[in-house]
Amino acid sequence: MVELIQLLNFFSLPEDQRKEKSIRKKGEIISLPFYMSKNSLISQNKNESFILFCFAYFGKFRSRRCMRIQAYTFFFFFTFCLIAAPNDVKFLWPGEAPGEKKGEIEAEFENYPKGPNDVLRISNVSRPSMKIFPADPKISNGAAVLVCPGGAYNILAYEHEGLDVCEWLNSFGVTAILLKYRVPRRKGREKYDAPLQDAQRAMGLIRQNAKEWNIAKDKIGILGFSAGGNLAVMISTSFKTRTYPKLDNSDEISCRPDFSILIYPAYLVDRNERSRLFPEVKVGPECPPCFFAHTGDDHVPAEGSALLYLALEKAGVIGNELHLYPFGGHGYGMRKSQNFVSTWPTRAKEWMSAIGVLKK
Repeated sequence: MVELIQLLNFFSLPEDQRKEKSIRKKGEIISLPFYMSKNSLISQNKNESFILFCFAYFGKFRSRRCMRIQAYTFFFFFTFCLIAAPNDVKFLWPGEAPGEKKGEIEAEFENYPKGPNDVLRISNVSRPSMKIFPADPKISNGAAVLVCPGGAYNILAYEHEGLDVCEWLNSFGVTAILLKYRVPRRKGREKYDAPLQDAQRAMGLIRQNAKEWNIAKDKIGILGFSAGGNLAVMISTSFKTRTYPKLDNSDEISCRPDFSILIYPAYLVDRNERSRLFPEVKVGPECPPCFFAHTGDDHVPAEGSALLYLALEKAGVIGNELHLYPFGGHGYGMRKSQNFVSTWPTRAKEWMSAIGVLKK
């Protein structure tokens, strides 16, 4: 929707202003055609891609001499949108999500970045979903990762901890599935309660549709940042029993991730008393192997990652990897900086290869 809103604004300008206008993306000025090719087909579903094309193509060319060419192009693009491999949105629940109360949450909204250091925020999610970004069949290795953006369980940092992560995973043959879980926190419930229901449901649906989506059932992982990292921890330690009444066959399938990538996971220890994990984090030998990246100057205590790593090792879980960096703060996601923590995607990819996830 970010691209759609920006294009609507773009084509509402007078033509002389449109000629001079560019769209700002991640602190860079880029041309409209490049922006369209990079984002509309990567980050949007087919319906949005079709709308974007209509505005970009027909808004730019208005000469009668081009009408026939436009008509043919329109037809072929429309056909492509209908048959192209999807990054489709799949809603998790057939009706209302478990425990939802009508009127408790206002309409879903998105706050768009206002500058290069700002982030796309989504909140008031009451109809959770997942968006599928299939790997290119030429390089696909059958692995898939459920991506959980952070945001303190109040918003979803949807771009640098979501869409950008999916693009990175696709680059080396991994199907990415972006989870839009329920936020903000629901009154009277644990902060992770509703999101954990969404994550468990999503994992079951992914395994149920693994063959159709060209995914190996034993190579389905989860990746989370901050609160999304906490969510990844919760499903990695609470997978034996569904936390909601079962609805269909997908809820009979295991929701255990085969591996977990935890980037500055939050809410694992008390900020004042950092010597033990919170009691809801129940580590056992059946937990999946985990990759950690955290920094010492993060306001979210790095002790949480360290203690969970040690607990996994003590429980006999094989294949864990812990990276503690001195500097980098919190919330960097896929953004690069001068700090060594920016190398975490490289380290994570190497780890996935080491545990056999990337083997075809």
